[in-house]
Amino acid sequence: MRKPVNRFPFADGTTNRFGKSRLGSGLSASNSNTRIVQRGQLHPPPSGAVSSQVSTSVNLGLNSERSRGMMIERLRRQGIADERVLAAMQAVPRHLFVDEGLASRAYEDDALPIGFAQTISQPWVVAHMLSLVCDQKIPNKVLEVGAGCGYQAAVLAQLVKEVYAIERIRGLYDMARERMRQLGLSQRVRVLFGDGMQGYVASAPYDAIVVAAAGPVIPRALLEQLAIGGRLIAPEGTTQQRLVLVERTGQANWRREELDAVRFVPMRSGTQI
Repeated sequence: MRKPVNRFPFADGTTNRFGKSRLGSGLSASNSNTRIVQRGQLHPPPSGAVSSQVSTSVNLGLNSERSRGMMIERLRRQGIADERVLAAMQAVPRHLFVDEGLASRAYEDDALPIGFAQTISQPWVVAHMLSLVCDQKIPNKVLEVGAGCGYQAAVLAQLVKEVYAIERIRGLYDMARERMRQLGLSQRVRVLFGDGMQGYVASAPYDAIVVAAAGPVIPRALLEQLAIGGRLIAPEGTTQQRLVLVERTGQANWRREELDAVRFVPMRSGTQI
């Protein structure tokens, strides 16, 4: 098994829209999808369709259904109240999206490495971001920027009719596509290899855009691809980052709200083979 992931404590704490975070004294690997440097419509799927993958794909040596249930209860205690999002996360076996050596830690409240100096986001971050974009209504079409290993796209697919997930790193793009195929989600999730900062104009506009990497500012191309009335959630900043919720209110008008302190991997332009 790989070396356990270290937390990244910060001096001052963080407060979210639900009150003081239980995550302790500020930012850590467990309230971020921070880069980890180390060596080495809710339409749930038919009963059993997703969970049947658990025993055949990875032998955890533990009851993954029960572990997901414990994760969901923890998310409720942390203030996640949208039962649609919680049901979607219950349906997706997170351990299939991490390295087999870390599968036993998949349901902990931590970001975990997935290779290429990237991570799978902490469950609370995923649930929080999706709760925000689904707050008023479930979107029909969503763009995800920074697909990573595909976990968040798989959760979105339990909620949304169409998901377009862009990944700039070829190895992760291949990984995400394979996970969608394994879970029977290829018809609902289209994984794209490309520069997420440019979005995917061919299928715009989007009812929601979810960004999983932080830049100094939210790219204008993404704002332009948001439908009127749609919502975009993204981390913004460099050394200090905050989640930003943007709602498009008109053809040339957007309203933004700054939320939680977070720490995400940096957004980069171009692609990486």
